[in-house]
Amino acid sequence: MKALLDGLQRPSRRDEGGTLRTAGGAGVLSLAGLGNAGPLQGPRSQLAHYDGALVGVVLALVVFGTVMVYSASVSLSDSPRYNVTPTYFLLRHVVALSIAFCAAAAAFSIPLSVWQKLAPLAFVAVLLLLVVVLMPGVGKGALGARRWIPLGLLNLQPSELMKIACVLYAANFTVRRQDTMHEFRKGFLPMAAVMALVGVLLLLQPDLGAFGVIVAISMGILFLGGVNVRLFAAITVALGAAFALVIWASPWRRERIFAYLDPWSAENALGKGYQLSHSLIAFGRGEWFGVGLGASVEKLHYLPEAHTDFILAVIGEELGLIAVLAVIVAFYWLVKRAFEIGRQAIALERSFAGLVAQGIGLWLGVQTFINIGVATGLLPTKGLTLPLMSYGGSALLSTITALGILLRVDYENRKLMRGGRA
Repeated sequence: MKALLDGLQRPSRRDEGGTLRTAGGAGVLSLAGLGNAGPLQGPRSQLAHYDGALVGVVLALVVFGTVMVYSASVSLSDSPRYNVTPTYFLLRHVVALSIAFCAAAAAFSIPLSVWQKLAPLAFVAVLLLLVVVLMPGVGKGALGARRWIPLGLLNLQPSELMKIACVLYAANFTVRRQDTMHEFRKGFLPMAAVMALVGVLLLLQPDLGAFGVIVAISMGILFLGGVNVRLFAAITVALGAAFALVIWASPWRRERIFAYLDPWSAENALGKGYQLSHSLIAFGRGEWFGVGLGASVEKLHYLPEAHTDFILAVIGEELGLIAVLAVIVAFYWLVKRAFEIGRQAIALERSFAGLVAQGIGLWLGVQTFINIGVATGLLPTKGLTLPLMSYGGSALLSTITALGILLRVDYENRKLMRGGRA
C-alpha cells in the first residue's frame, strides 16, 4: 500500500495503452487495478470513484428480496388478522425502499470526518427514541412487544437505528481511547456502561435479538480496535453468562430453547416449535431447485411471518437449495468486501472510517448468520430479519443507510489513492 501511494505521488506519464508509469520507471500501475479506475478526467471519471460490484450485489439482493416479499405475502390478504389487498405489503416494501435509498444518498454525501463528529450526538438521539417508544400512547405494540413509533408511511423501530448509531459511536470511542484500550477501567468500562443502558431499554420492549446484534457490533469493533485479548475473552464469557441468565429468567424464552432442541415432538410442533417445524418442512419441500416461484404451500398461513423473519424458508421452498446457497454467497461477499474496505481505510491511516466499515460488515454478517441459523434450525427462534431482503421498513432504512456510509468510506479511499482529498 505504501509503495502504491508513493507511486501515485510521483510525477507520472501514460503510455499509449493507457497504463500509468511512475517517474524513473520505478513501477507500472494498471488503471484497471485501482477499482476499475478509468482516466482521471472525462465522462467515466466519476464512475471510477464507486465500487460497482458492491452496488450491484446490494441491488441484486434488494430486487430479489422484493420479489420474494411479494411472493411470501400475497396470500396474507386472505387472513383476517391483516385484512389487506394482495399488494399491500409489496407497496409498503417499495415505499420503505424508496425512503431508504434517499437516506443512503444523504448518508453518502456526508464525509466520514463529519460522521465522526456527529457520532455521540446520533447515539444520544437514538437513545432518546428508545425511551420515547416505551411511552404509553406513543409506542406501537404488536405480538406482546412495544418497538415501533408510527410515522404514517413508516413505523419507525428505534432499535434498528441504534445499530447504525452503535457502529459510529463504538468506532469513535475506540479511536479516542486508543491509548487506553488495554485497560479495563478506561478502555472497556465506559463502553460497557453505555451498552448496559441500551440493553435495559431494549429488554423493556422486549428485543433481545437486536440487543445481541448491538453487543456483537460493539465487542467486535473494540476487538478490531486493539482491546486486550485476555480482557476480551473474559468479557465475552461474562456476556455469554449474562445472556444465558436473561434467557433462563424468562419462561417463554426457556420454552423456545427446549422447542429448538426438539421441534418435532408433539408438544413443540404445535407450540413454541411451530415456526421452526414449518420452516424445515418448507426447506424439505424445496429440495434442490424448488417447487417454482409462487408455488409455496407453507406461506399459505402455515408458516407465520413468512415475509419477514422466515423469508429464507420461502426462498428454499420455491427456488430450492441452489437459490439459498446463492443468497449465502452474496452475503458472504458483501461482508468480505466491507472488511476489505475497512482494512484499506486503516492502511490509509483513517482508523475511524476503517472501523465503521468493518463494524457494518460485522453487523451484516452477524444478523445474516442469526437469521439463516434460525430459519434452518441451527439456532433458537429469534425475531431478526434477513438484511436487504425481508419485509420491514426500519430494517431496510438502517441497513441501506449503513451501506451508503460504507460506500462513502470506499469513495474516500479511492480519492486518496488518486492523490486527492477525502
